[in-house]
Amino acid sequence: MVTVASWNLENLFCPGTEAGPTSQSAYRAKLAALAATASHLDPDLLAVQEVGDPDAVSDLLAAFGGRWHSELADPDGRGIRVGIFSRRRLHDVEQVTAFPDKLAPVQVDDDGSTLADMGRPALRVRVELSDTPVDVVSCHLKSKLLTFPGGRFNARDEHERARYATYALHRRAAEAAAVRAYVTGLFDDNGQNLAVIVAGDLNDEPEAATTQLLHGPPGSEIGTDGFERPDKGDAQRLWNLSPLIPEAQRFSRIYRGRGELIDHLLVSHVLVGAVSSVGTGDTDIVSVTDDPEQRRDETGSDHRPVVARFDLP
Repeated sequence: MVTVASWNLENLFCPGTEAGPTSQSAYRAKLAALAATASHLDPDLLAVQEVGDPDAVSDLLAAFGGRWHSELADPDGRGIRVGIFSRRRLHDVEQVTAFPDKLAPVQVDDDGSTLADMGRPALRVRVELSDTPVDVVSCHLKSKLLTFPGGRFNARDEHERARYATYALHRRAAEAAAVRAYVTGLFDDNGQNLAVIVAGDLNDEPEAATTQLLHGPPGSEIGTDGFERPDKGDAQRLWNLSPLIPEAQRFSRIYRGRGELIDHLLVSHVLVGAVSSVGTGDTDIVSVTDDPEQRRDETGSDHRPVVARFDLP
């Protein structure tokens, strides 16, 4: 049995940095809480998001205990990045950045600034899980928690809020398209025979258009009539495992008192039939607001990990 998880670690920075804990004791408490959850999950591979300092990764893996291999993508403008931790060696490491061909740059602010690639690069690795070679992509799409000019978390008026929500939505959609195009290239119409996992904080729920964009050809989602019927689309599809999460666990963040499932595991045809269980664990998290600064010295993470177990040869 192989265990794969995706987890947003919530601003994993060393103390003394702008976004890090304000004291060594708060930092050690955060590492201890994250390590306790990881020990309970006991993953073979963990895709992570919101990693700040590489030194903090070293400290965290030391707290995990045992032998771990890790790779990190380049950071965004805020200094956070995605990564992958594994008990097995990681190969064929590659960053995913570019928007698909023919997709125009997207506007990101009132000044007319545009982006033509992912704000936070995704990261792809190849790893042997059991005896199966698996390509894993860790990604963190544009947040729904909006930042306004000057670093504000509150809009001046509803006109500004609507504009910046639209900029964020367009960027998140373009980033989802970038990941989808990269996976399509990996598949090369042979996705039925390749083991691929897309793991990450997609910053929206399973039914959101940006999340569903990653599926590829429609018509065979888990829980639909077409799931048990193979067709040509299986060579390009990804299956979101969220319907397999027990209903009581079907959230990975609590925003203003409401549970949301914004962290996801999507898998190719080879792996969807090998799933043994999916869940978000029993990690306690608290409700968050639009101001991430309020949690600077909190322990653990404001996200629950999404965890899948596969019965692989």
